[in-house]
Amino acid sequence: MAAGRLREIGLRVYTTNMDEPLEAVVRRHLWRIVSLLAPEATISARTALEARPAEDGTVFLTGPARYERNLPGLRIRMSKGPAAQEGDRPFVDGLTLASVPRALLEVLLPGRKRTSSAARFMTDQEVEDWLEKTWQSGGEAALNRLRDDARRLAHALRAEEALQKLDRLVGIILGSRAGTPTVPTAIARLAGRPYDHDRELLFHTLFAALRGHAAESPQPVGTNASPAAFRTVAFFDAYFSNFIEGTEFEVDEAREIVFNGIIPTARPADAHDVLGTFAIVGDATWMRHSTLQHDDFASFRERLREAHARILRERPDKRPGQFKLVANRAGDTRFVVPDLVEGTLQRGFEIARALDTPFQRAAMLMFVLSEIHPFDDGNGRVARAFMNAELVAENQMRMIIPSVFRDDYLTGLRVLSRQHEPAPFLATLAFAQRVVARIDWSSYSAAESALRRVHAFERPASDIKLRLPEQLV
Repeated sequence: MAAGRLREIGLRVYTTNMDEPLEAVVRRHLWRIVSLLAPEATISARTALEARPAEDGTVFLTGPARYERNLPGLRIRMSKGPAAQEGDRPFVDGLTLASVPRALLEVLLPGRKRTSSAARFMTDQEVEDWLEKTWQSGGEAALNRLRDDARRLAHALRAEEALQKLDRLVGIILGSRAGTPTVPTAIARLAGRPYDHDRELLFHTLFAALRGHAAESPQPVGTNASPAAFRTVAFFDAYFSNFIEGTEFEVDEAREIVFNGIIPTARPADAHDVLGTFAIVGDATWMRHSTLQHDDFASFRERLREAHARILRERPDKRPGQFKLVANRAGDTRFVVPDLVEGTLQRGFEIARALDTPFQRAAMLMFVLSEIHPFDDGNGRVARAFMNAELVAENQMRMIIPSVFRDDYLTGLRVLSRQHEPAPFLATLAFAQRVVARIDWSSYSAAESALRRVHAFERPASDIKLRLPEQLV
């Protein structure tokens, strides 16, 4: 300190970082600092459930003695209580993390009042929200397991009264005890319409962005209105939609499959995926129907199942036309669990049909279907078919995602899904539509040539990008 090589963060806590604000240093070394000042502590109550400090920097602990400490950006609040219990887990820097059943009992302990801007305890409504999320991820079995684990811990934690409260709240969420839940998703589920609340919030985020979006100029069909042009653009729609999902053929091979019925003996199922997709996106009657403008939810649901059945008609193992029975995921993204599919579809459908323009409705409907993933397989192809039907029904050009644009498209979806940021997703769709609108689809050979000039058939690479064609149609 005397030599100017250390700064004091707080009593007995120092840093060699002489430049950054102390709050930033504390944030980066949060749990190390907590472990130095409270080495025998268990991270508990609200902090254990939320896995982060409160907004004002408060961390709630349980340990051998009551202890409080304030540092820049950090408030340590330790209550005297039992050491680690069954189910608690070792955490970073030698700390222990309370189990969820223990933490829920701790936040329901009676007779405590808020003493700072952050509360160690939770209201009944906050606990209900946590329990509802537990039900959504694991169903009734998960809630019963949580309650049983809490029952085993209650005596050691002196939390018998909190256990009674937790038991009542679990019963309300399950519908087995008198009382009305306060969480909207629980109310809807007990009324027979369960849905994924987090997905609904995400749909509203996209809805707000679309309503405030600097609307793209409409991309009308124009000179591409002929039956020949419809057939050609439908072929490339089906071809690229399958390529995105990993069903890859050379374009000439796919053309033989679709137009001449030549099925490769080595890959008959893949070939039928392309044929099934073309059967939908090449069906002029089907594509010129806007489900968001003309259907109620029941009709939309049946139209959705019928489209999936047509696309995957040669894949009986994928249960064509049937909603999923097992949860699915892609990488770190977990899609809507089976019990919430229909309710979440209904919420998304109701939000999407309130939008004004074909582009807005198309983008929203595609994202709703992609984010829910209602089927075992084929969700992307179904989502893009419904997206383009909203455009075709209004005499607008489709949005086709060429092979070279695949990573941009998937990145846009991921950023919206995980970071709630719609801009990259909307920019991707708008650019894809502008590319399609500038191509002459009336001749297959001319369309293929134009697609090659804009690098459409290339694999995604950092130095190869999708380009706009030189000439407007």
